[in-house]
Amino acid sequence: MTASKVYFMDMRASYQNSLMSKLSKVMDAGGISEVISERDLVAIKLHFGEKGNTAFIRPIFLAQVVDKVKAHGGSPFLTDANTLYAGTRGNSVSHLVTAVENGFAYSVVKAPLIIADGLRGAAFEAVDVNLDLVKVAYIGKEIHDADAIIGVAHFKGHEVTGFGGTIKNIGMGCASRKGKMDQHSGLSPKVRGKKCIGCGLCSEHCAHKAISLKDEKAVIDPALCVGCAECILICPQGAIDAQWDSDSPRLQKKMVEYTAAVLNKKKGKALFINFITSVSPACDCYGHSDAPIVRDIGIVLSKDPVAIDQASADLVNGQHALEGSCLTTGKGPGEDKFKAVYPRIDWSVQLDYAQELGLGSRTYDIVSITK
Repeated sequence: MTASKVYFMDMRASYQNSLMSKLSKVMDAGGISEVISERDLVAIKLHFGEKGNTAFIRPIFLAQVVDKVKAHGGSPFLTDANTLYAGTRGNSVSHLVTAVENGFAYSVVKAPLIIADGLRGAAFEAVDVNLDLVKVAYIGKEIHDADAIIGVAHFKGHEVTGFGGTIKNIGMGCASRKGKMDQHSGLSPKVRGKKCIGCGLCSEHCAHKAISLKDEKAVIDPALCVGCAECILICPQGAIDAQWDSDSPRLQKKMVEYTAAVLNKKKGKALFINFITSVSPACDCYGHSDAPIVRDIGIVLSKDPVAIDQASADLVNGQHALEGSCLTTGKGPGEDKFKAVYPRIDWSVQLDYAQELGLGSRTYDIVSITK
């Protein structure tokens, strides 16, 4: 298989060569001019960070990506889709408030923020993919309708997929709430009886009449439930939750199939950037960030979503672990840091399957941009 090019910049900087200047050069070398056309509406897909999290990518770096898109005649917007869980990004109002509080204000990033799947996550495009696990993918409508996409991912550990990088940012991150439910579980949400007070709000808001009250407790009829997950967001007691799929290989494969769905309409119009900085052991969806497991390594860019994640994992695993992190094993260069944090997770599943589907190659060549 032909090796894909992955462009790399380290975190060294000088008066003549700042990190912003190097990032600009990496984008030029990686072919951003081939991805962005005049008047393109360009979705810059990122994770704004949960409230209280501190590991997400600094907004000033996103401003540099925005400037580059504008320089090539595109009209960029920063975007993410609402979360499945009821955190500070579960609806567009609190999502945007969280984004601004985390520094992604227009005055900083110089682009509007648009939540991809609407006020409560119900704005999606149903995309026929007809793959093994996903027949129809539910993609955030604003991302689906954009002319081009630039995925900007914070590369870090993840408790279900081993690590989260470009594939997770695109496959899971671009999915609407219904799409996230589809990936995380093939089942309807469950009601935690001890928390439910029988207020009836979930029943009132369910557009499909799938929720009723029985003995002053909410009951969900799986035959009527369509998996939109709005009840999870609505419940004031936090008594409704997804039935999380603990089968990591299955979830990883669904995530890859959703990545295929997102990119199907974006052939030749997609570029991916991974920030291998503040490499926290867990997802930015938490309201906190644990100590990084390795030093800040750099930023990588590629048109290949498989190669960029493989290269990022290899770069992390090639490092000495930082003292004071959660790692107790796998601390040496060449040892698998993600396997050390999550021993039961095989993160290679997502890369093998993405390569099998033709999304990219696990074989890559690193092109270092030093000046």
